[in-house]
Amino acid sequence: MAAKRKRKQQTPKIEPKRARNLSPGTVKYTGEKSITKTQLDIIDYSIDHYERFETHNIKDAFNFEDSSHITWINVNGLSNTDDIITLGNHFELHKLIQEDIVTTNQRPKIDEYENYLFIVFKMLHYDENEQLTNEHVSMVMGKDYVVMFQEAEGDVFNDLRERLEHGKGRIRGARADYLMFAILDAVVDNYFTVVEFLSNKLEVLEDKLFDDKEDPNIIEEIQDLKKEILKIRKAVVPLREVVNRLEKMESSLIEERTNKYIRDLYDHIIQVNESVEIYREMIWGLMDMYMTTISNKMNEVMKVLTIMASIFIPLTFLAGIYGMNFSNMPELQYHYGYYYLLGAMVLVFFAMIWYFKRKKWL
Repeated sequence: MAAKRKRKQQTPKIEPKRARNLSPGTVKYTGEKSITKTQLDIIDYSIDHYERFETHNIKDAFNFEDSSHITWINVNGLSNTDDIITLGNHFELHKLIQEDIVTTNQRPKIDEYENYLFIVFKMLHYDENEQLTNEHVSMVMGKDYVVMFQEAEGDVFNDLRERLEHGKGRIRGARADYLMFAILDAVVDNYFTVVEFLSNKLEVLEDKLFDDKEDPNIIEEIQDLKKEILKIRKAVVPLREVVNRLEKMESSLIEERTNKYIRDLYDHIIQVNESVEIYREMIWGLMDMYMTTISNKMNEVMKVLTIMASIFIPLTFLAGIYGMNFSNMPELQYHYGYYYLLGAMVLVFFAMIWYFKRKKWL
């Protein structure tokens, strides 16, 4: 007999918690993605200027102070907190901001300061193994710069970088607030991709659920899908609040024309949120459907057993009657009595089958 496939048991992953017993403003990384050297991807641009280079030296980011250009500094790696502190001090970021940058379980939010805006959000994508990756990302937007902090390499901004390099669209002629919008827009657009992938996984599970071949792992797959939708929901719902507040914010850092795009972004995040809620209800419906299917199969088994028991009850009764050892039982003297009894039992059997079919119990 072929050995049954066993699902590999995994230790539940516990989300990192905020460091305790530390004073507010303490910069302590709480994530799991450790990088030996902090990597910087710097893009400096204007309508007629474009420059990009990568470096491991955090102080290279200090050389872009030209107010006529917009600078996008993408920092990959949060485990080297000394680099985060150095960069934060250069841009005069509050200590609480520096703490939130490296606190990976920080809820998506937006904080407004005099010279900059601070935004926290989650970047979602599926890896090669179809596992949902939830990456903590924070962004600081000033008058002529955007500094973004990621846990590790890899993101969803390749199309945005290509637009910057080739001067496509209006981004090269806009201020840093439009770059901030473009980054958030890329993140939200990728949410649509994640939700679509989730929808495909949901359809596969539905097909498995109604398939004749029973899959013993389907309940665990449903549970995994429930965890994924909760992760997506924890990223999408707070970001809707962030974009809503950003739309209503009266800040000198945000131009009026950019507000129009932010309103459109808010419509997109609402659409993603509605899709997430729909699929969340569908996943719960799958669980109920699975339990109903199991219950129906159990009812079918009990129905067959009940019918078999009902058929054999009268036959057992007849066999019990004529199994008694009384000497005055007249039927025992019949020469063909044994055959008469077997015939009667056969007639009872077929009569009950006919009755059950007439009642549509079979």
